[in-house]
Amino acid sequence: MAAVLGIEASRLGHSLLTFGLMLALYDLAEVVLKPVFGALSDRIGVKPVIIAGLIAFAFASALPSLSPTTVTMALARLGQGAAASAFSPASSSALARLAGQGRLGSYFGRYGAWKSIGYAAGPVLGALLLTLAGIGAVYTTLVVLALIAAGWVAMGVPPLPTMQRTQYTLADLVRQTADRSFVIPALALATTTAILGAAVGYLPLLLTRAGLDPMPSAAPLAVIAVLSAAAQPLVGRIHDNAGISARAGITAALVIGTTGMLLMMWTTPAALYASAVLIGLSVGITTPLAYAHLAATTPSNRLGRTMGSAELGRELGDAGGPLLVGAIAASAGVTGGAAALALVATAAAASTALGLKRSGSAEPNVA
Repeated sequence: MAAVLGIEASRLGHSLLTFGLMLALYDLAEVVLKPVFGALSDRIGVKPVIIAGLIAFAFASALPSLSPTTVTMALARLGQGAAASAFSPASSSALARLAGQGRLGSYFGRYGAWKSIGYAAGPVLGALLLTLAGIGAVYTTLVVLALIAAGWVAMGVPPLPTMQRTQYTLADLVRQTADRSFVIPALALATTTAILGAAVGYLPLLLTRAGLDPMPSAAPLAVIAVLSAAAQPLVGRIHDNAGISARAGITAALVIGTTGMLLMMWTTPAALYASAVLIGLSVGITTPLAYAHLAATTPSNRLGRTMGSAELGRELGDAGGPLLVGAIAASAGVTGGAAALALVATAAAASTALGLKRSGSAEPNVA
């Protein structure tokens, strides 16, 4: 939808500010609601939250399919973000419970690969539908896909009983949130997503400035998506077979991501394409390892809240990375912004190397 909104912005008379607000509505809903729905899934069960979220997504997408105006599209964007806030952390929680301790890396690796395929295929499908049948067809397709997914979950996902509820004080919540078994993987996810967000925005810009046409300028985004999708299942299997620990793998991935950001300082096409390769690998390594570690160190009755809080960190990173680069680029150029984000990633790598416990020895905790 983000790509489609960008294509339709001129026809609908959107200013850059309006367009930016339209994009932000989805993320705003996720930032506020993901921890809430994650905690709700712990209380009433993950399956009903996933199904309800998908049905809500279909309803949110239905109105613009009939009348695609700025108001209906804005309401749909907000509603879609709220619905995703329900089914996303609940899905991660369900995945962790279905996998069990011995297969967390493999399950989260495949899960991340499918999400990467969705990120890559979504803009292409949206642009194709928009060209062939108009924007109403894009929203109609989203309605159909959400309802199909809801039915598939209802039939294909086994019932997962709710876990025993535990009462927590505010002090307990603060202590769990601040524990390094949660903070460090969440920081790694946020940092990697910040790098990804900056790359998605600035690699095409820099390649266009270097004289490339639109298609080769956008190609690094496909490189990132393909490498991330390919790497995640492989990394997850290696982790499950004790071939790589979360601490070593995440540290290496953050160093790789840091190198990718530093390559953005050399604005030649070769350096920028190499940057895309490294950033894709960084995302592909960090994601399954961080989620597997979170699931391994989290009691089952708090998985939803943990996943919601971790995904909140990713959303903040997704917004914060481009903002940091842009703010510093205003005075020091894109190279200065890339260097600043590389410094942040270096600090995250050092924190992981020094502070992350082994999954097997960490005390169960969560935020």
